[in-house]
Amino acid sequence: MSGFVPPPYPYDRLDELATTAAELPGGCVDLSIGTPCDPPPAAVVDALSTSNAERGYPASIGTLAFREAAAGWLERRLGVTIDPTTDVAACVGTKELVAGIPQWLQLRTPDRDTVLYPAISYPTYAMGATLAGCRAVAYESLDDIGDDDAERALCLWVNTPANPTGDLIDLEGAARWGRARRIPVLSDECYVEFTWTGQPHTILEHGTEGVLAVHSLSKRSNLAGVRVGFYAGDAELVDYLRELRKHAGFMVAGPIQSAAVVALGDDVHVDEQRARYLGRLERVRAILRAGLDLEVARPDGAFYLWVPAPGGDAWGLTKRLATDAGTLVSPGEFYGSAGAGHVRIAVVQPDERIELIAQRLGL
Repeated sequence: MSGFVPPPYPYDRLDELATTAAELPGGCVDLSIGTPCDPPPAAVVDALSTSNAERGYPASIGTLAFREAAAGWLERRLGVTIDPTTDVAACVGTKELVAGIPQWLQLRTPDRDTVLYPAISYPTYAMGATLAGCRAVAYESLDDIGDDDAERALCLWVNTPANPTGDLIDLEGAARWGRARRIPVLSDECYVEFTWTGQPHTILEHGTEGVLAVHSLSKRSNLAGVRVGFYAGDAELVDYLRELRKHAGFMVAGPIQSAAVVALGDDVHVDEQRARYLGRLERVRAILRAGLDLEVARPDGAFYLWVPAPGGDAWGLTKRLATDAGTLVSPGEFYGSAGAGHVRIAVVQPDERIELIAQRLGL
């Protein structure tokens, strides 16, 4: 009798192609993972070393200053008002929350065992269900979810702007669907500051009952290495999660919370980062068109290009980019079998590295 064997981490499957890409002069241009390359604001970095918050244990729910900063950002940027004392709590980066929440919700509702998640999406939604011993059930649209799956559902994940496609979804419809069935709707909104079509939106615009919005500073403030985010919404659900997480010792380090307060209070650096990413999206689109005859639509949000592979051969396109352009990208199957005919390109390298791709393709 054998126990759980973790599957290969998706990006580890690119190691051989990373070696191939690195053989070109100038080395590999890694556009496979959405790792920010630009610096965070100096004031944020300064706050990491001057907070005087390193001695004591940090509050698991987040300091009041951090929660007020999160609430202030939600009001200022997304136009929603929440109570920082009851409606929001900290998390150690959002990936740990996404991976852990099915286990915690099943402790709360043991008779339910199903996590519903978008068919093309961030792989941790499905892995979180697997790690909790739950069923991971993908859906193409809310209308496609069967009654049996809905009756067994612990939660419904939505993601907007979506990784990897950049799509924007109907958050009001998702909230309504969940409330009608008493299923918590978890809205991953980590790319909301990078909304290119229309105004940015949060599920909290449609009330907090039965919903949580999940936000991260990794992308908006180039702070992926410090691991800090927050979840906000239904006060009863927030209270349950933060009490459980307190027992388990999930705590954002005190200096990091202090730095996050500074980052959440500054919109200027985010607007500058928006301009960088939009410029890189357009430049990589132009390179793909001129160098590989690939027509790629600009996404509605996020900083990824979702590229249809010629003949549906995503691994073939991935290998060609590694060999000819020294560029590493992600095959779409990493984000679900429904994405197998695409590749995802994260425009997260500096402009001079992106220009290196153009030079390698003879442009």
